[in-house]
Amino acid sequence: MNNKIIEEYRNYANKIGDRTTLYRVVTRKYNIHTAIYPGSHIDIAPSLVIPEVTYIDNFKGAIKFFKDMKIIEKYIEQNKEYPDSCKIDFIGQDYTLPLDIEQVDLIISQYAGFVGQETKLFLKTNGILLCNDSHGDATLAKFDEDFEFIGIIDKKNRIQSNNLENYFKLPKEKTIELKTVKEKMKGLKYTLTADNYLFRKIK
Repeated sequence: MNNKIIEEYRNYANKIGDRTTLYRVVTRKYNIHTAIYPGSHIDIAPSLVIPEVTYIDNFKGAIKFFKDMKIIEKYIEQNKEYPDSCKIDFIGQDYTLPLDIEQVDLIISQYAGFVGQETKLFLKTNGILLCNDSHGDATLAKFDEDFEFIGIIDKKNRIQSNNLENYFKLPKEKTIELKTVKEKMKGLKYTLTADNYLFRKIK
C-alpha cells in the first residue's frame, strides 16, 4: 500500500524501532484481546496483534494522523495476525483528563509519563500493564498495591520472570524516594534494569 499515512507510520516505526514483536509476545502470553495506548503518538503496531485498541494522544501530529482512519484500518486488515476484524479507536486528548472507555486487558505505556497510574481504572482485574521506566512509570507500579510485578522483557523481546527480586534496587541499598520520581518524571538508576516491565492488576 503506497500511501503517505502508512509511509509516515513506517518511518516512525523505523525511528523508534518496530515494537510489533514486543506487543506480540505480551499478547500471546496473556491472551490479550483489548488494549488502550495512552500517549501512543502514531505507533499503530499494537493493532497488528491485538483486535481492539484505543489510542489516546493530544499531540497535533497524532490527531492529524488518525483522521485517516479508513486508510489505517485497511492497512491493519491487510497485515494483522489474528482472524477477527480489527477495531481501532482514537481519542485526541490528554489521557489524564476524564475518559469514557471500557476496561481492557492491556495498558501500553511507552515514554508517555505516568500512564499506569493515570489510567489503571480502565484495566481489568488481572489485566496487564506493559511499561518502561523512562519517566518512572514502572517504579510507581512496582510500589503500587494495585499491581503485582510479574516479569520483564529483555532486549530479545523474551518475557523473563526469574529473579525479579533483583530489580528496582538502588546501589548501596539506597532508599527509593517516590516523591522524587513523581517530581522529576524520570526513572531511577537501578543496579539491574530492563527495557520493559510487566505488572498484573490485582485490585
